[in-house]
Amino acid sequence: MKNLTKFILTTATLFLTLQSCESQKVVINREVETTNDGKMLLGHQSKDQLLKEPYSQWYVSEHDEYTLDEKSVAELKKEKLNSYNLILVMGTWCSDSHREVPRFFKILEATNFPDAKLTMIAVNRKYEAPGGEEGPYNIRRVPTIIVQKYGKEIGRIIESPTSGYLERDLLEIIKKDNSSLKDILK
Repeated sequence: MKNLTKFILTTATLFLTLQSCESQKVVINREVETTNDGKMLLGHQSKDQLLKEPYSQWYVSEHDEYTLDEKSVAELKKEKLNSYNLILVMGTWCSDSHREVPRFFKILEATNFPDAKLTMIAVNRKYEAPGGEEGPYNIRRVPTIIVQKYGKEIGRIIESPTSGYLERDLLEIIKKDNSSLKDILK
């Protein structure tokens, strides 16, 4: 009888766990048609969406024409950019996103940044995504690139880099984090 009760409880727990996971499916690559902006991406996205029309019209040329600051890219590798999580909040309707997002992906490609450590969220003109995915990040402008370590934000780049180069601004954020870590370890 004891084993039967244990079996029933285990089965019920497993069933409830699977049900709760099923109800929290994340919709990826949602695209909507708008009156003013035409096609627009909303919510969680993959980079592949940017390679499709109409987004590829601005993505491909900006990506291909951007010249990386190779010194900063090399330092990003040395400073272990790959050990951070990055959140990109963008708008496919936004001219700043049209410029910075392709450049950002070129930097990630050059540093072999793992796709699994990047979250990309597309928002509408009110800076909202359908599932509220942007909520925890307090987005006021796009694109916004957030750098996280162990789930904690250590820095962000809003709209455009202050140095003129995303890779330099990313490097500055990471170096600041690494120097604080060294101070703690002293």
